[in-house]
Amino acid sequence: MPARPASAATPTAPAPAAMASSGGRFSQTFAQLDGEIRDYIAHGTPQGSDVPALSSAARAYLARMQATPVPTAAAGHNALQPLPALEGSGALGEVSAGSVERDAFLGHIAPWAEQAGQQLGVAPDILAAHAALESGWGQRPLRQPDGSSTHNLFGIKAGGGWRGGSADALTTEYEDGVALKKTERFRSYPDAGAAFRDFTQLMQTSPRYQAALNTGTDVRAYAEALARGGYATDPNYADKLVSVVNRLRAR
Repeated sequence: MPARPASAATPTAPAPAAMASSGGRFSQTFAQLDGEIRDYIAHGTPQGSDVPALSSAARAYLARMQATPVPTAAAGHNALQPLPALEGSGALGEVSAGSVERDAFLGHIAPWAEQAGQQLGVAPDILAAHAALESGWGQRPLRQPDGSSTHNLFGIKAGGGWRGGSADALTTEYEDGVALKKTERFRSYPDAGAAFRDFTQLMQTSPRYQAALNTGTDVRAYAEALARGGYATDPNYADKLVSVVNRLRAR
C-alpha cells in the first residue's frame, strides 16, 4: 500500500484534453441525483402527494449521508473486525453491490473525483472506480473500534510520518506471491473529501506514482503505473481496477 514520501515533487501539469469528455459524462450521470437530493432537502415531500419524493438511488444516497455507524464488537483496543471487502493492500475480492448502492456511492463521491481528476490529469471515472475497488463501493469501509467510518476510500496506510487519525485492520498482503494476513494501521479522515485530498497530495508528491499522473482516460496506463509503484501487493491489482472502470463505462 502507498506510503507518504519525505520529499515533494513538482505539481502536475493540467489534465489532458481527452479527459474532458469522460469527466463530462461522469458529471452528467450524477447531476440529476445530486439535484434531486438538494431539492428534497430544501422542500421535502409535497403534502398529499402519492409520488415518491426520491428515486431509489437518491434514497440510498441520502441514507448513506444520514447513516449512524453501527458499533462493532471491538472492546477497549484499536483492532478492527476483519473486513471481507477490504482485505488490504489492494488485495480485494469482488464486492456484491446492487445498482442502487453503486449509484449512491458514485453520486456521493462525484464532486471530489472531478476535483482530483483535474489536479492529477486522470479521468474522474477512473478515480471513482479506484475508490470503489478499495472500499467495496463504499459498502465495506474501514471502521474505527466504535463502528464509525475512517472514510479511507483509497486504502492508504498510516506510516511513521502520518500525524492524523488512524485505525488498525486485518489485511491481506502478498509476499512472493503468497497471501498473508497482517494487522496494519490505516489513515482515518473526517470525511470522504479529506480522503480524496490526501490521496491527491500523495499522488502528486510521491516519486513512486508520477507515471500514473496525466494518464487521462487510459485506465490501463494508470493502473499499471500504480502497480509498478507498489501501490498494492496484489499481483492482479491492475487488472481488477481496469475491470471496474470497464464495468462503469459499459453502463
